[in-house]
Amino acid sequence: MSSSAPSPKAATVLVACLCAEWCRTCESYHASFAELREQNPAYRFVWVDIEDDAELVGDLEVETFPTLLIGVGEELRFLGPVLPQPGAAQRLLEAMLNAPAAKAGPAAQALLSRLQHSC
Repeated sequence: MSSSAPSPKAATVLVACLCAEWCRTCESYHASFAELREQNPAYRFVWVDIEDDAELVGDLEVETFPTLLIGVGEELRFLGPVLPQPGAAQRLLEAMLNAPAAKAGPAAQALLSRLQHSC
C-alpha cells in the first residue's frame, strides 16, 4: 500500500507567521507577509502572536522571529525562522509545497492542527 502526499490543490495550504508584538523585526515583516498573502490568494495566511495567542500556540517554543509554519492539510512541511526579506518567504513556500512532510514534534503538529481547524 503506497501513501502519497496530498496535493496542495487538494488540501488547505496554511502559512502562519509566529511573532511577538514586542519584536521590531516582526513589526517590519508585516508588510512582507501581507505581500506574500496577496501573491498567493488560494492559500490561508494567519498572523499568530505567540503571547496574545498563547493558548493557540500551546507548548511550542518559538525562539527566533519571524518563524513560519507551512502546512498542507495536516502535514507540516516547514517550521522555522525565515529571513525578513520579501522574496525569501515566497521561495520557501514554493519549495515546501512539494516537499515531503517535515519531522514534527507533538507541539508543532498540534499547533498545525489547531490552526487548520480554528482559523
